[in-house]
Amino acid sequence: MSDLYLHEQTVDGFGTVGIRPLDAERDADVVHGWVSEERAAFWGMNGLTRDQVAEIYAHMAGLDTHHAHLVELDGRPVALLQTYDPDADRVSECYEVEPGDIGVHLFLAPAGAEGVRPGWSALLMGVLVTYVMVGLDRRRVVVDPDVHNEKAIARFLRQGFEAGPVVTLPEIDLPDVYLPEKKAQLAFLRREVAFPG
Repeated sequence: MSDLYLHEQTVDGFGTVGIRPLDAERDADVVHGWVSEERAAFWGMNGLTRDQVAEIYAHMAGLDTHHAHLVELDGRPVALLQTYDPDADRVSECYEVEPGDIGVHLFLAPAGAEGVRPGWSALLMGVLVTYVMVGLDRRRVVVDPDVHNEKAIARFLRQGFEAGPVVTLPEIDLPDVYLPEKKAQLAFLRREVAFPG
């Protein structure tokens, strides 16, 4: 495995997926390009400048509880993966956190990106689930997509996630972080479901 990646996995007929820590400054152009698109409205960064996006991820890099990763396919960026400790996140106010839980936010590169082809999101999700559950030794993944983000919800459910309740994530208004209130569809994937037997 390359020293660059925290996790590297080759998928037959797809390529090699590598997950590495996001470099807030070096990766800002790629991430800003993605989150500036209209389809990224649910990500909450539309209208931000490149430097503002870099600042957000530089702040996150200083946290012990929230982590940003760039996911690459054969060395090309294809997704942004954020992992977090649910106990240290607003989602903990909306469900009962269990030991071994990990929260995940996932943003996929646009459909026209190099290397992106039919069926790629399911294969990529399989690698990401392996990383967070096996590589990080977690028992359950929780996701909280916006209730109106039907594509993301459907993608998680196809991957084996079980729909939880619809909740309202509270507004966060701190000096370093502002997150508006969000109505979200919780969904969960247990390790024994992702890796039966």
